[in-house]
Amino acid sequence: MGFKKIKAQVIDCLNTGKVRHEQRGDINVKNLLATGAVTAVQVAAAIGSARGYDYECSPHHYDPKIQVHIIMTVNGGKRWYIKWYFLEPNTVFISVHE
Repeated sequence: MGFKKIKAQVIDCLNTGKVRHEQRGDINVKNLLATGAVTAVQVAAAIGSARGYDYECSPHHYDPKIQVHIIMTVNGGKRWYIKWYFLEPNTVFISVHE
């Protein structure tokens, strides 16, 4: 699947509430979406502004069959780091932070 489709799919999940969060010890610092410090609308805007050169993909460290998507971009004067994977029908966010 290409970057444009991946971007559209994650934004659709954010817009329709199909969002989950991976459990982690430092979630209050590493996943601002999970804590409510940022909204799904803000995250969708940051992802929407990303270009192909802002994106990379790699296997999940616990399950290499799962592709983890990473975007590092600037939006709204903030530098974003957003990391997620798809677990149909949801998007599972690992990290959402500056």
